[in-house]
Amino acid sequence: MKFTTVLKGVIAALLTTGAAQAEDYRMSMIVPPSHQWAKSAADMAARIKERTEGRVNILLFPSGQLGPESQMVQQMQTGALDFAFLTLGELANRDDDFGILAAPYLVPDIVAAGKLLDGTTTDKLEEKLPNFGLKGLGWAVSGMRQVVLRDKVETVDGLAGKKIRTIPYAPELDLWTGLKAVPTPMPLPALFDAFANGQVDGMQIDLEGTWNTKYYSNAKVILNSDHGMFPMLAAASGRKWAQIPPADQAIIAEEFAAESKNIVAAYAKLEQEFLTNLQGTNVPVVKVDRAWFGPAIDAYYEQWKGKSPLFEGLLQEAGELN
Repeated sequence: MKFTTVLKGVIAALLTTGAAQAEDYRMSMIVPPSHQWAKSAADMAARIKERTEGRVNILLFPSGQLGPESQMVQQMQTGALDFAFLTLGELANRDDDFGILAAPYLVPDIVAAGKLLDGTTTDKLEEKLPNFGLKGLGWAVSGMRQVVLRDKVETVDGLAGKKIRTIPYAPELDLWTGLKAVPTPMPLPALFDAFANGQVDGMQIDLEGTWNTKYYSNAKVILNSDHGMFPMLAAASGRKWAQIPPADQAIIAEEFAAESKNIVAAYAKLEQEFLTNLQGTNVPVVKVDRAWFGPAIDAYYEQWKGKSPLFEGLLQEAGELN
């Protein structure tokens, strides 16, 4: 009788301890639920919950529900937000070194982008993440950048004066200013209506967004330029990371790293699928290359060599891949 009573007490204590250790964590991203990042995050969160036996339950907040990335980074610094898939916009606006990954024509495709993001330059960038209160957990990409326009253009000169939607991200602003266009930052949820009613003349976007969000329905031409990769940093709040037990840290880190690679592999396959879909519409899809953009790309490189001491090394890494 005493043994049974003691055993029940031990079991109750274990259950109580387990329940106390279980915690909900918040993870944010600016992309919608239909985006590959959001789909991957859902798969990853399910695996983490299973492997930690429910101790780590990651709640997802896509579509910028918790605010733009500037607010997301601030929340991560205070520990109010636990994890995020971040574009590099906010980091690059605070430190030019993070902007170099957005340079045009560094890599020809997603596979090469994944290799470059697994190189020595990103190792150096990860060393800087504590300055932002962040813990790096992996690098991935979205689709290669394209140009979608309301009006047809024949040459790069046709871009002059056109309002091109960008994110508020120094490298993008510099690129489009150098092309004599008018970079026009705006939140992604506002883009469809702005493009439809002519508030912007075009956008720098990927094939995924062009197809899934039907931006092509208001376009007269899609320039299949593949002119840049769009890096993503998988990150944790440094403050909250320090509070997670080491065993759970190991599982989380392993799953984030694995899913980052899964995202790269997914886009390597999805790019052709989205391109084929768009080529089946009545909107012309015109292939253009670096030469089409004229001297603006070389001028951009010279500008950014002066902004970041890491850029030369990145160019060397990229050259060894191509």
